[in-house]
Amino acid sequence: MKYFSLIRAALFRKPISSILTLATLFIAFLLFGMLNSVSMAFSQGIDFSGIDRLIVAPRYSIIDDIPLNYQNRIQEVPGVELVAHRSWFGGTYQDNRQFFSRWPVPPAAFLDVYPEYKLPPDQVEAFINTRTGAIIGREVADRHDLEVGDRIPIIPNIWLNKDNGPWEFDLVGIFDSDDDTVDTNQMFINFEFFDEYRQFGQGGVGTFIVRISEPSRTAEIAKEIDAIFANSNDETKTTTEKAYNQMFANQLGDIGFIMTSILSAVFFTILLLTGNTMAQAIRERIPEFAILKTIGFSNMHILWIVLSESVLMILLGCIPGLLTAQLLIPLFMGVIPFFDSVEMTPLVYIQGVVLALLLGIVVGLPPALRAMRLNIVNAMGEHAV
Repeated sequence: MKYFSLIRAALFRKPISSILTLATLFIAFLLFGMLNSVSMAFSQGIDFSGIDRLIVAPRYSIIDDIPLNYQNRIQEVPGVELVAHRSWFGGTYQDNRQFFSRWPVPPAAFLDVYPEYKLPPDQVEAFINTRTGAIIGREVADRHDLEVGDRIPIIPNIWLNKDNGPWEFDLVGIFDSDDDTVDTNQMFINFEFFDEYRQFGQGGVGTFIVRISEPSRTAEIAKEIDAIFANSNDETKTTTEKAYNQMFANQLGDIGFIMTSILSAVFFTILLLTGNTMAQAIRERIPEFAILKTIGFSNMHILWIVLSESVLMILLGCIPGLLTAQLLIPLFMGVIPFFDSVEMTPLVYIQGVVLALLLGIVVGLPPALRAMRLNIVNAMGEHAV
């Protein structure tokens, strides 16, 4: 720290150049924080999914339906405890920016399979017994100021109803969860009403959710289920909930690959830009380093001073960029689909700071080595090596 004043003066010897470099680094780490958080959000649901649940999905495409009557045959498989189902509803509430997932489900069976969704007993009964009933997560209720008893209109974009108008549901419950990883940005609809009122597709569901009694037999039970429907018109592919969630996320594209590609391009550009800036700064300061060596600074002192300048500059762009990313992420919630589960975790900060340190070393090491090997006589006489 005794050389901090010297390092600080060197960093801002050309204020405009330094500010432009810091602004570039700031934007790079702002993007890093937001894009890395998005990537992690798509994998978090995978990591926290229940290990005692399987998903029975159409074998070839998630847009296909599975006959509802498959449920009875799945229930007969040894090791299967409970079977429920859900379908993607889609639709629009108010406008396209107000996104939350909507699923028609069989109320009683679904809540038994997913005990993490917590509802008061009277609201559970209302959901089961109300034909047009629906429940929403606490996040949806808070964001839209919805209360039990409200009417929720949904404009269809997939499932048209028999009246060719908006769907309307009675809000009979608001669910919470004791587990912070459970998504409360969802709405569940009574499947019976949905199936009767839609124009087409009656008797079909999107996926079955199967709770099993023996998680150690996961692979065996999955094979038994798929074997039942092999060579039928509606073959199935049964996977763990973890694997299915990954597959569902990948339908939007390989999120991790997309984020990594963007960040790699950004940081490769930053590497070239910052490296060139540092190299130019060292060339301009060769006489200064020669003077420092003349008055007693060792080669290692020079090496650490230049490396410290590089690392400090990267960190000065990194930390504000990450902090700003955390402030901006909440602004996109409810505006961009799937963004509600995105958050800046401590891991993102750790990764950002480690990346900044590595980038600082990579960028600073070549000019630092050059300054360390500087010949005093040549530098003082020619202002160059």
